[in-house]
Amino acid sequence: VTSLSIADSRTYSISELAREFGITPRALRFYEDKDMLHPARDGMTRVYSHRDRGRVKIIVRLKRLGLPLADIREILDLYGLEDGQRAQMRMSLVKFQNQIKELENQREDIEMALQELHNGIEWLEEQLDKIGPGAAEAENLKA
Repeated sequence: VTSLSIADSRTYSISELAREFGITPRALRFYEDKDMLHPARDGMTRVYSHRDRGRVKIIVRLKRLGLPLADIREILDLYGLEDGQRAQMRMSLVKFQNQIKELENQREDIEMALQELHNGIEWLEEQLDKIGPGAAEAENLKA
């Protein structure tokens, strides 16, 4: 028995996987509902395989990158093809390139919003300086 086959046969509970990946058991059940995970059952208990653990790892990583669940599921659906993961890698490449474009657009939007906020603060401070302190502020300055 090799260590690889021992690792492949290891099973995990929902709480073990949730703890390992910093997600909630509810999230794992959600991914199961979305047909992204397929744990075995021991009565009412979910039993996750080494393959399920690998899929959770992919889901968590791709979610951190901001990929939508539909895209993640497409990538996962290619996981079992017998092409040396070529199709999965090609699709991942396209999804990653698209996500970079999306994040760059978001960054531009954020930078514009920050600039507008800084301009607004500067204008408001100038206006407040022009009109001087109000009665309450004047009292506080005396104290």
